[in-house]
Amino acid sequence: MLPPNIKPRKYQEEIFNTAKEKNTLVVLPTGTGKTLIAFMLTCYQLEKWPGSKILFLAPTRPLAEQHLNSFKRSSNPETTMHLFTGKINADKRKKIWDETDIIFSTPQCIANDLKDHLYTLEDVSLLIEDEAHRCVKNYDYTYVAKTYKDQAKHQRILGLTASPGYEKKTILEICEHLGIETVEVRTRESDDVKEYLQKLEIETIYVDFPQELEKIRDLIKIIFDKKVEELKNRKLLFLPGNKKTLIDLQKKIMANILSGNRNIHMLAGASACAQALKVQHAIELIETQSVSAFNTYMINLFDQAKKAKSKAAVNLVKQKEFNQAYILAIELAAQNKEHPKLDTLKELIRKKITEEKKKRIIIFSQFRDNIIKICKMINQIPGVNARVFIGQASKDDNPGLTQKEQQEIIQEFSLGKVNVIASTSIGEEGLDLPEVNDVIFYEPVPSAIRKIQRAGRTARLFPGKLTVLVTKKTRDEAYYWVAFSKEKKMYKTLNTIKEDLKNQNARPKISDAAEATESTFPQNNDEKSQKSIFDFQGRSSL
Repeated sequence: MLPPNIKPRKYQEEIFNTAKEKNTLVVLPTGTGKTLIAFMLTCYQLEKWPGSKILFLAPTRPLAEQHLNSFKRSSNPETTMHLFTGKINADKRKKIWDETDIIFSTPQCIANDLKDHLYTLEDVSLLIEDEAHRCVKNYDYTYVAKTYKDQAKHQRILGLTASPGYEKKTILEICEHLGIETVEVRTRESDDVKEYLQKLEIETIYVDFPQELEKIRDLIKIIFDKKVEELKNRKLLFLPGNKKTLIDLQKKIMANILSGNRNIHMLAGASACAQALKVQHAIELIETQSVSAFNTYMINLFDQAKKAKSKAAVNLVKQKEFNQAYILAIELAAQNKEHPKLDTLKELIRKKITEEKKKRIIIFSQFRDNIIKICKMINQIPGVNARVFIGQASKDDNPGLTQKEQQEIIQEFSLGKVNVIASTSIGEEGLDLPEVNDVIFYEPVPSAIRKIQRAGRTARLFPGKLTVLVTKKTRDEAYYWVAFSKEKKMYKTLNTIKEDLKNQNARPKISDAAEATESTFPQNNDEKSQKSIFDFQGRSSL
């Protein structure tokens, strides 16, 4: 029974009524109360199956702890709850598991315990997986869900996410792993949701791509085009050379080499692919980030080559275009010339803080080096106290932030001691950030999931604004529209799957997806002109 102080909204009640009867994937905009639905279902299952347990999984410890605190504020004091972490002794975890009603944990911790046979999921009557879009491939979410379906006596599964992706194959994979029987989806425009949401103003600011930066980009692109052409000539690459196809190709090449296929084309292709990816990253930095981030990366490549850490770096630094581009970038840095986005951002922050000093702002950018540059720059603005918000890392020269340090920054942000956070993707997903007035994308991201997660940081308790910086005639423009198109397709795909589940009265399999991801390699093309090197010597494609 729900505590009398909890009054669910109509759509939360509707989704709860569905979820108590069927394994449900809930897709709701950020800040619309997915956790309350989980809490309602938890109360129902504990009442229906006395003595059973609830397992609530979240991808990070801070997020799991956030859900624990949320449940504690509303639950019956007699209900026992505990946060599981790997730091707790295994024997103690076993004792806690036996004595606790609701366990909050990361999937890694539970998966490890299950593999060690520390306990079973037999008595778990509800498995909740937050950020359920992560329940793909061999991620620990998938292992826990499979084990739960094998072991639990009274099964009910609830998947929560704001954005499961746009590809039908991926969404079906999530549904199959979680045993999903129905999908409940709402958007910001849904009639039963929009009355509870604050207005979100969206502004796109376009900046010109300076000729000086264009010269650097064009020099690096000469190398990139050469390497892509080499991969095509070696019958390894048949699709356009971009980040995704090259990463996929690199995985396939390395898998073939490790399996013993050391054909000269394969070995040379591995080097060409590695070089193409490195210069592709350099192009992205100069187009969308900053001159300083580009220079830092170039210096890193020189260092890799000097220490012979990377054959690809050794080959790259020998090429004249690489050195010419680096010299031009160093000259720009000496003249204090930067990417125009930085000045645009600085002026934007100055204006917002001048208008209202109590504003809280989050700036998202892809790369750590650029985040650090941004933070230093805007801290020069009177009234701004900005902090870098990044994840943990193993590199000694860039250790990142511990979870404790992340939580301290969030606390300072909540109290107003910090008014601007410059964040990488770590701030996109689920963290309990206080209400944010403005979210700024330093660059568009081509992922519908990440776009929705970023935008969801604002316009929750009161109106907010989303600003996207786009550099003209660069990948920024393409990424901007790609994410827009993917988000639109995501909701269309979700509704299709929902109807399929409803009409078939059974879960469709992954193989039923009509929109399987296109392979990097051709299937039935002209064999004489396009036969893949992967098919030579009797070896089939992976």
